[in-house]
Amino acid sequence: MTTPIEIHFKDVDLDAVETATGKIAVVVGQDGKFDMGARRVNKLSRKMLDRFVESESFEKMAQGDVRALSYPAGLAASAILVVKLDRKRVPDAARKAGTQLAKAQGTDNLLILAGAVRAPEEMALGLALRNYRFDAHKTGEKKAPGSATFMVSKPEEVAKAAAPMAAIAEGVFFTRDLTNEPANVLTTDDFAARLAAMRELGLEVEILEEDDLEKLGMRTLLSVGQGSDSPSKVAVMSWKGGGEEAPFALVGKGVVFDTGGISLKQAAGMETMTMDMGGAGVVAGVMRTLALRNAKANVVGLVGLVENMPSGSATRPGDVIKSMKGDTVEIINTDAEGRLVLADVLWYTQERFKPTGIINLATLTGAIIVSLGHENAGVFSNSDELSDDFLKAAKTEGEGAWRLPLAPAYDDLIKSKVADIKNSAGRNAGSITAAQFLKRFVKDDVPWCHLDIAGVASISKESAYAPAGATGWGVMALNRLIADKYEG
Repeated sequence: MTTPIEIHFKDVDLDAVETATGKIAVVVGQDGKFDMGARRVNKLSRKMLDRFVESESFEKMAQGDVRALSYPAGLAASAILVVKLDRKRVPDAARKAGTQLAKAQGTDNLLILAGAVRAPEEMALGLALRNYRFDAHKTGEKKAPGSATFMVSKPEEVAKAAAPMAAIAEGVFFTRDLTNEPANVLTTDDFAARLAAMRELGLEVEILEEDDLEKLGMRTLLSVGQGSDSPSKVAVMSWKGGGEEAPFALVGKGVVFDTGGISLKQAAGMETMTMDMGGAGVVAGVMRTLALRNAKANVVGLVGLVENMPSGSATRPGDVIKSMKGDTVEIINTDAEGRLVLADVLWYTQERFKPTGIINLATLTGAIIVSLGHENAGVFSNSDELSDDFLKAAKTEGEGAWRLPLAPAYDDLIKSKVADIKNSAGRNAGSITAAQFLKRFVKDDVPWCHLDIAGVASISKESAYAPAGATGWGVMALNRLIADKYEG
């Protein structure tokens, strides 16, 4: 997987500033005052910083912004990166500053004089998250990213605070890599193998094969993949860091490629359907993060891994499939396949693990993009408490999410004439009826949230923490939720 850049924390050594190569970052407050690191850089660069903070360019900078001053005299460094950041502005501005430093760093080594920064570990997280590249399939010479060294007053304490954030960055990178991979690489077999490899981190990982799924009665899930040569699977990841309590559960849709099946999608843009396993990718990234930071909670992560292809054996519109729960589903549109995968996995999760709550994630509907664009995931829930807790965690981590309604009236839209329920009600309220479909497979006494991440899992332009492509949205928010509500 893509490895986050090396980040080190060391004692402040101003004598090393003059000969440091690469780029040097200094932090300047809104008032233009310098800390001791900036004062040293200012002196060595013949008052280059004095001139800059008196300029209109500095005045226009917002909190967390970074400006580069190239080829400073008196320093071996190729540039001074000026970070505008007041001491009290954390963690948002500190993380933002880290992302801006990453963009300015390029492939150079970076020395950050952060002695006066109140939360350098937050800046380090922003730096790590934005310093992501997915170039596994590019040929030619690849220049390795530079390292980053933070000079801080108490490096051991900062390093301790940064350790769980390094685990978050690795979990986010794992999610991004999975979501960015082409479908001929990330097959259902390959996906399952990558998850199984996390056993070395202390996760228990079980892979249920098609024979197992048939015995369990996961017919709606199997119906999605029956037109593909790739075998359908369910991966079960367990982290047992708590006591004897029942686990909290995460469930993800893992459609490694979605053609739409017999209800074939348009050719234009179909290549983006490599990201239709984004929900499973987030679940995997969260489980990796929990293991790496040794979370004190019991959490299970289950993902349904399938490929939706058209063939002579593919499910047809009009077919009726019986779910593991026992409800029958009329297939109206084979491109409404994610809910069929989740229905069986949700039911299995409840039957086997009796979880304290469930959050499922899926790139489920294009309708959520019409509703919320690429700024927010859609949140649907049968529990105000769980929904509020998640929304609070998402806001804390800067990951956009917005709650939408569920109501019995929407059930009328997915009634079937020939089965208990149909898998699509058409365009009107498309995201809500999809969520209403899933709710049918959640027991009344189980707190549940459905996160429709179709608009946020992978986007065509850079986001706050990521370049264009997979974002890893949700790993930070779910990790925060688990830390705040289910640990200790």
